[in-house]
Amino acid sequence: MALLAFSDFVAAIGAAGALIGIDPGAKRLGVAVCDSGRTIASPIAQITRAKFAADAEAILKLATERAAVGLVIGLPLNMDGSTGPAAQSARSFAANLAKLTPAPILMWDERLTTSAVTRTLIEADASRKRRGEVVDKLAAAYLLQGLIDRLQEDKARAG
Repeated sequence: MALLAFSDFVAAIGAAGALIGIDPGAKRLGVAVCDSGRTIASPIAQITRAKFAADAEAILKLATERAAVGLVIGLPLNMDGSTGPAAQSARSFAANLAKLTPAPILMWDERLTTSAVTRTLIEADASRKRRGEVVDKLAAAYLLQGLIDRLQEDKARAG
């Protein structure tokens, strides 16, 4: 399926069902999932980047195991909203992934997710090694939670 705009994505995923969040870093992919009621996002995996085919296979396997109805991929925009090399790479990743799955895909602004998660881990006195082991999957959960919160706000406003 193609990459969708927010409103089209919301229509495609329906009212319930798990979502997979992906934080596409240069070295690792963080992966998170939310419950079918879409109340909370949880980190589930941190995949060391390899070739695209292997990365996609790992993500799609997790999506199948979790019965995900949609994928949310972080879009690392610059602070002024412009796109740089990281955003172009994320878009390319998403476009290639869209060719392999019928699941709807949404690009979601992930500015400062890694920074926020890193700051939280530092405040929790996590070692540099431990932060490296979990930061990407926690960033994926953080960005997915942002989408879930937006969906809940829109639902509350509508109903």
